[in-house]
Amino acid sequence: MSCFRHRHAVLSALALLITTAGCSSADDSASAAVPSPDAKVTELCRNLDEVLPAKVDGENRDDPEPASALTAGWGGEAIILRCGVGQPPKMTDPKVANGNDPKAMAGGVDGVDWLMEQQDDGTHRFTTASREAYVEVRVTDGRDSTGVLIDLAPAVKEAIPEGIAS
Repeated sequence: MSCFRHRHAVLSALALLITTAGCSSADDSASAAVPSPDAKVTELCRNLDEVLPAKVDGENRDDPEPASALTAGWGGEAIILRCGVGQPPKMTDPKVANGNDPKAMAGGVDGVDWLMEQQDDGTHRFTTASREAYVEVRVTDGRDSTGVLIDLAPAVKEAIPEGIAS
């Protein structure tokens, strides 16, 4: 009988551990792939990380995992920024340049040029253009992304000089 009680106590403890692990706050964290740019772009991205706002479009800064100066987030998965990404293929697509792609268009917000792309999953991806590093911003929850870009523009202008990304 004591063997049964011991096994029951071990199973109860194991169930509690699994339940606790399943409810940990780490599961609520957003995740983002960390880019791996060259040293020059990495330094620009670190400078950007230092001047990013604490709030974007009313959301508090809540960086994704794994922690990196090349990624930032606000509101969990709502707004994710990655600095030092590669050039998106649509940036050189003539259909986009001519305004003939219904899912991508070029535009500017507060002095920062962006390639704006609607993803198949309904999210929007914005990538800076005419800057020495590509900065990508994903907006996932259907919000009006203009506020996001307005809030990020001062930091991008301060940290990422105009030019051509390498």
